[in-house]
Amino acid sequence: MAASLHLVAGKATDSVTHGFLPAAARLGLDVTLLTDRPAAAHGFDGPVAECDVSDFREIIAAVEAGPAFEDGPAAVFSNSDFLQAPAALAAGYFGLPAKDWRAATRAKNKGLMRRHLAPVDPVFSADARRVPEEAPYPLVVKPREGVASEDVFLVQDAAELAARVKEIAVRRDDPLVAEQYLPGRLHTLETLGDGREIRVLGSFLTTVSPPPFFVEERLEWVEPPPETPQVLRQLEALGIGFGACHTEFVVHEGRAHIIEVNYRLIGDHCDFLLADLLGVPLFEQILKVHLGEPLADWQVPGPRHAVAEPVIADRSGKLTAAPGPLQMEDGPVRLAYRPQREVGDTVTVTRTNRDYLGTVRAIGPSADQVDAALARFRAAHDWTIA
Repeated sequence: MAASLHLVAGKATDSVTHGFLPAAARLGLDVTLLTDRPAAAHGFDGPVAECDVSDFREIIAAVEAGPAFEDGPAAVFSNSDFLQAPAALAAGYFGLPAKDWRAATRAKNKGLMRRHLAPVDPVFSADARRVPEEAPYPLVVKPREGVASEDVFLVQDAAELAARVKEIAVRRDDPLVAEQYLPGRLHTLETLGDGREIRVLGSFLTTVSPPPFFVEERLEWVEPPPETPQVLRQLEALGIGFGACHTEFVVHEGRAHIIEVNYRLIGDHCDFLLADLLGVPLFEQILKVHLGEPLADWQVPGPRHAVAEPVIADRSGKLTAAPGPLQMEDGPVRLAYRPQREVGDTVTVTRTNRDYLGTVRAIGPSADQVDAALARFRAAHDWTIA
């Protein structure tokens, strides 16, 4: 009987649908999908167990009640920001390889993260509704457990902070934090650990929209900056190291400061770009460490340039024209496009990463060739919002 993987998920994502589920099939795993949104699993032809995936006790009960439980689960895994701690607790219950649930909780809760990092990287952070008068403005106000730059704003003074908090409260009632604004170049650090070692997979240099918003407009593959060891020490202080991790940090005057830790694989289709760049079955590698296998050795490919560039909605309305999934070559540059919105979808501009219509990925021998191919691709296709 094949080993059983219990994949814990909320909403459907391309990372799961086109990444982890096909990888599990290639590994010969029997997959059971645990979700609180079974209607979103219409493309999955295996067993689906509906449960409250935010509660580790419900995950445990669903695993035990499943058809694959007779021989015990081989792995309990999630690639969701919100579900790392409950999935880790459930995996730990069954004695399976897992992330430290405490580290997963610190990564998701930005208030906890700042307090835990204070001894190694002190950065001002406070409840956004109780910021002291002497706070070091400008500040960044954001949901404590938010994602995708949603409701993240730069504020210059107490009056602007109060106005933004009031504005956000109309849309959501979860806790908000206000953090010291950290200037510098914005990078990502992509890592994968197996419990024995943590391997740096690479780094992207991120371009964001002008303030007061923080929409990611472009990610460019670069060498990890010299300050990377500082980031690794901060991750170690948080207890982070097992499985995939996507960390955002800024570098300024020789100092690296973590902005956010997403204790899962990078998203927005950069996961597929990363797999293509490394030339390894990345999704399989991540599943294997959750099955208890060590990281495989692989050769890092020669110098190449790569960019992930989202197509961002510039107005609200109905998407009436857009390309479908594409893969093509433009001379020495390999291009791929995967839509995040379908023709017919209603688009509402939010000034967040939710405004992505799709992402173009390009890999080539040089920056000039990649940028030229990207420009030609965008000029040859239409994205129309009526």
